[in-house]
Amino acid sequence: MHRKHRRALAFVEATAARNLRRAGTVRLVVPTAVRVEAGWDRRAAGADAINRLRVDDAPLGSRAADLAVPVRVDLGVSVTDAALAAAVATAPEPHAVITSDAQDLRAIADHVGTSTTVVIL
Repeated sequence: MHRKHRRALAFVEATAARNLRRAGTVRLVVPTAVRVEAGWDRRAAGADAINRLRVDDAPLGSRAADLAVPVRVDLGVSVTDAALAAAVATAPEPHAVITSDAQDLRAIADHVGTSTTVVIL
């Protein structure tokens, strides 16, 4: 797993439970393409801690792919970033995204027309 993904998972693990208690209704979601790129296999023994947070998958199905394609074409971002764009486009606002690439994320949020809080690692 890449160090940036380890940092993101550690950040979520360290802060999500506390923030969930404070914020009330919060849903943690990760696009499946992001999970694959991060090497996060939910079945792996090392995934026990992050699995306890009950993070939902945002699959890259037909609808999400249709939303992701124009982002990939227009912005030239990776498939993973385009899948994130589809998740952001369909998530109820307000929402936040944890990323190490704030520039791409801001461009994605602007492209899909959402108000996204960017949490930089």
